[in-house]
Amino acid sequence: MPLPQPDDLTSLVLRTDFGDDGAWDAVRAALDAAGDHRHATYAGEPRFAGVEVQALVDEEAAADEEAQIIHVFLADAATMKDPDHSLLAVDLSDEPGRTFRLPARWFPDVSANLSIANMDFADFADTADGSGTFRGFGEG
Repeated sequence: MPLPQPDDLTSLVLRTDFGDDGAWDAVRAALDAAGDHRHATYAGEPRFAGVEVQALVDEEAAADEEAQIIHVFLADAATMKDPDHSLLAVDLSDEPGRTFRLPARWFPDVSANLSIANMDFADFADTADGSGTFRGFGEG
């Protein structure tokens, strides 16, 4: 189940919960409204319904090196129910399987910095709060 390739300088947002199309529309609208530029490549393929993080890690590890992506953002069941539309950020490269939650408002900053390799996944994951959610630097 190879992952779709994100467009240049965007991050892949992969829908894994298919119970509410309206919620998926709201997640995409929140992400698009959070920044001035396009930061997401959306993939809503039912074959990814309920996919586990480890399955994504294994798939990317087995992929041709040039086709691998280094991170992905999951729109899972928690994302669909959360008023902040917090995505599950997943590291697929440096610390495969490491995750943190990311409210839509922070998505453009994180996506841009990861896409241009200005910052590493750990820079954001290490500053996540006690709930495992990144809420900006110094905003706790």
